[in-house]
Amino acid sequence: MSNDPARGRVDLDAASSAPLHPAAREVLQAALERGYADPRRLHGSARDARLLLDNAREATADALGVRPDEVTFTSSGTDAVHRGLLGLVRGSRRGDIVVHPSVEHSSVLHAVAWGATGRQVSVDSHGRAHDGDLVQEAAAPGVAVVALQTANHEVGTLQPVGELELPSDVPLFTDACASMGRLPLPDGWTVAAGSAHKWGGPAGVGVLLVRKGARWRNPFPGDDRIDERITGFENVPAALAAAASLQAVVAERDRVNPEQHALIDLVRDRVAREVPDVEVVGDPVDRLPHLVTFSCLYVDGEALVHELDRRGFGIASGSACTASTLAPSHVLEAMGVLTHGNVRLSLQRDTTRADVEAFCDVLPEVVRELRGRVGL
Repeated sequence: MSNDPARGRVDLDAASSAPLHPAAREVLQAALERGYADPRRLHGSARDARLLLDNAREATADALGVRPDEVTFTSSGTDAVHRGLLGLVRGSRRGDIVVHPSVEHSSVLHAVAWGATGRQVSVDSHGRAHDGDLVQEAAAPGVAVVALQTANHEVGTLQPVGELELPSDVPLFTDACASMGRLPLPDGWTVAAGSAHKWGGPAGVGVLLVRKGARWRNPFPGDDRIDERITGFENVPAALAAAASLQAVVAERDRVNPEQHALIDLVRDRVAREVPDVEVVGDPVDRLPHLVTFSCLYVDGEALVHELDRRGFGIASGSACTASTLAPSHVLEAMGVLTHGNVRLSLQRDTTRADVEAFCDVLPEVVRELRGRVGL
């Protein structure tokens, strides 16, 4: 999909899914020829597949600064979240309570509802949890795990993952799906989860990181696989492509991140100045470099998405995890900001200033037109 407004559509929804990185495309095509066999078997094709899988694990570990034996490839980021979090709950000797902020992704919330007892802590108006609140709740009897995302999927605010001083027997799970590859992993976590299609890898590949020595037990029925943390047949070509794209994104981020941060600053400034009755949300500085969310009063979010799409701009509306239902965002509700008429704009790696300026040029007119339809 083109990001040149003169040539066609502009995709501004990278936070939902990024296009396949060129590095991933090249590796995927080659790996499909050699990585089809079962890596558990002993014949030549199987040994080739096992070698590719080991290479993918080592490359991922190197890119993230962890050990290869701490890396597991899952079927999705959601699967990595579920396995990672619930595995810590199952391995806990303290209880089954998961302390978490009210702005966690739905994959965390659903995992807690299914297999644990949740205890929420509030967030500030930027969507950030206070580390003192999390530490205080973690010391209570029965707490098994603290869950804290590295960055919020919807508003981009970074969380104080590396600042938590938790009890030694309370591990930290972090959902790093929104930031993995784009930012270095913070310190202090025991288990982390990532999602390849968020950084430009293929869909259907998650990354589960379990620190050596962690009290983690598989929360689901097992399988006789190479990696005891998962079940089913590994998608070896996709895992290798995910690793290749992760390495490429990590290598590019010192250049890409400042460029994207500046473009989002431009959006935040122009939207706030040029669109009446709008609220730009999330931390303006301590945030993901490529993402911004804003809410327009007296505008329906679905209508705004459709009208911008008609004019060639692909964006998201609603919660990052409930957009299919267009339910009010639980993240924005927890922050105490406008919940309707919200859109999330997130930049692709090749989004240009011209793309961003074109979006900012058309947005005030679209909002004005939609408000006019309801007599405002």
